[in-house]
Amino acid sequence: MSKFYPLAVLALAGMTLPLRAEPNVIVSLASVGDRIRAQNPDLAAARLRIQEALGRVNQSGRLANPGLETALDQSSGFREGKFEIGISQRFPLTNRLKLEEDVSLTELKSAEAEVREVERQLTGQAREAVVKVLATRQRRELLREQIGVSKEFAEFLSEIAAKGEGSPLDVGQAKLEAASLALEIRQLDAGEAALLGELKPLLGMRPGETLSVSGTLPPPMPPPAETDPSHRPDFQAAKLAALAAKQGVALEQSRRYDDVEGGIFAAAERTEDAPEGYQNEAIIGLRFKIALPFWNKNEGAIQEAAAKKERKEMEAVALGRNIQLEAEAARAEMQEWAKMIAEINDTLLPLAAEQSAFAETTYRNGQGEIQSVLRSREKRLQLAAARIAALREFHLARVRHETARGGGF
Repeated sequence: MSKFYPLAVLALAGMTLPLRAEPNVIVSLASVGDRIRAQNPDLAAARLRIQEALGRVNQSGRLANPGLETALDQSSGFREGKFEIGISQRFPLTNRLKLEEDVSLTELKSAEAEVREVERQLTGQAREAVVKVLATRQRRELLREQIGVSKEFAEFLSEIAAKGEGSPLDVGQAKLEAASLALEIRQLDAGEAALLGELKPLLGMRPGETLSVSGTLPPPMPPPAETDPSHRPDFQAAKLAALAAKQGVALEQSRRYDDVEGGIFAAAERTEDAPEGYQNEAIIGLRFKIALPFWNKNEGAIQEAAAKKERKEMEAVALGRNIQLEAEAARAEMQEWAKMIAEINDTLLPLAAEQSAFAETTYRNGQGEIQSVLRSREKRLQLAAARIAALREFHLARVRHETARGGGF
């Protein structure tokens, strides 16, 4: 048993060490929204707005607490007196309590829409960061392929230079090209680390956790053109705010008349009735109190509520128009980037590949210069990089378009 114990320890270590090296969190362009809904701390804090609004709903529409009244009257000789006790309650003359409930219920729906709006914004930010990470990765893969081609060409130049058929200067130029590409890869690595640093707080990650972004950028396919502002949670919140403001006008109008107060009381009274002596008497009665609307009819509050209603309605109309314009601008941008990608793929890249192959073949046959080969390769690399950049901008515009429409990617 002692012989197999070290082997078992090594096997266990081999099983656990790769697990530690794996990333704690893996997200993709499609799953990043689910991660934000589950783990983002800002969204979790925003959800408490719903509980706050729910508390206001539970508090609205309630009568004021009843009042307990007592009174004690005594004569100077403490021979006569009166003790009274009663309960009073205030009641609204209008449907104010029902209107308060309606306003609080509308505000609850508005709070739910506001939470969805926070989710929409956070998801849009995270998707943009994921698109940038994926584009950086594709750019890095392109450079690695180009480095492999450059190294292969440098080995060829070294071989012919060793035979005395080429120039050592050409070998140095080819190696310098490969080194420059390697430096650019390191710059891309630093940029990707910065993007992951921006993405981690949005995903609700803890310090020390690692993040990996999976997937690739799909081909450019413009989404549907129709845009319905009612799908946007901020537009829903704006419409609910306008409805709450309209209900607020009716609520302020109901407050033109103060509540009436009614009560019941019971009293015990002891009086002297000469020459009969002292008598005890029990009294039961009702009381009512009505405020007279002479000085305050709530005109100012009604005016304020009416202006607020008009403002909220205009804000909702303006927001709906801005949503449509935002979606149209993003879609027009996508169309332009898609045209550029198609032109690069169908025309420019094939032409650059043909020119690069011709320049290299000419040089290998001793009929060209190394500078022509390097320039043709540089142009081909620029076009490939331009295609990745255009694809990146296309998907960033698509994220803005889908975020503007209030839908998913």
